[in-house]
Amino acid sequence: MAHDLPPLNALRAFEATARFNSVSQAAEALHVTHGAVSRQIKVLEADLGVALFSKEGRGIKLTDAGVRLRDACAEAFDRLRSVCGELSRDVSEAPFVLGCSGSLLARWFIPRLGRLKADLPQLPLHLSAGEGDLDPRRPGLDALLVYAEPPWPADMQVHVLAQERIGPVLSPRYPGFERLQAALATALLDEALLHTTSRPQAWPTWASEQGLATDALQYGQAFEHLYYLLEAAVAGLGVAIAPQPLVADDLRAGRLSAPWGFTPSPAVLALWVPRRAADGRAEQLAQWLKAELARQGA
Repeated sequence: MAHDLPPLNALRAFEATARFNSVSQAAEALHVTHGAVSRQIKVLEADLGVALFSKEGRGIKLTDAGVRLRDACAEAFDRLRSVCGELSRDVSEAPFVLGCSGSLLARWFIPRLGRLKADLPQLPLHLSAGEGDLDPRRPGLDALLVYAEPPWPADMQVHVLAQERIGPVLSPRYPGFERLQAALATALLDEALLHTTSRPQAWPTWASEQGLATDALQYGQAFEHLYYLLEAAVAGLGVAIAPQPLVADDLRAGRLSAPWGFTPSPAVLALWVPRRAADGRAEQLAQWLKAELARQGA
């Protein structure tokens, strides 16, 4: 029957002692006490049934068995150090693949990508766009940036970045722009509202917060994705509803206006990271995203 490997701590203590030919230096290298190293060597000798060191004056020397084990340990630990270093480099150098909706990517992330690269040059980011079909559990995706409501999946490490705030927006090119700028929110009950099939609850959520009857809302042109909805709003085709970060640049540039402001919704913008893949890069990205959102007042 094959002999099981001795305890790893005992092998580490022996390897360090043999390398330095000193229990004291081995203890210092391993950040433990002299007595701890001596005990581990005794455990190892008892497990193997052979003496690994003998006394030589005030010092120690390896026995023949100790020499054989030293050479084997040196080779094994060198190989382990090498492979662990390679794995660490592979992780740090591999692209960090972030999934997010095409709307979020085009209207918020890409305009800030240069700043992210300048702030986190050590993070090789690769962006993967999708609409409702991105799952961070699938191979090849390291994290997902998403608007969602709790509770969170148990297998995800979720970094909450900002509360979602939504509000109606319209362009100066819209024929009713001047009239609506000074109107109460109830005026929107007379408008054919632009909406998106990917988030049908957006208008009812906002209307409910304003005390408006959701069944009184009138819907106009529908769009499959939020990106197209907002492009239509910028073109002056109607009043749309959107999360604040996705229209922040348009508001600053005057392409859109938000006369009724933005209202918190039950959702949050969060970075979802599979627990199996959580590492320091995800934490770095989450901190940057949170700071960037706070900087723009999202």
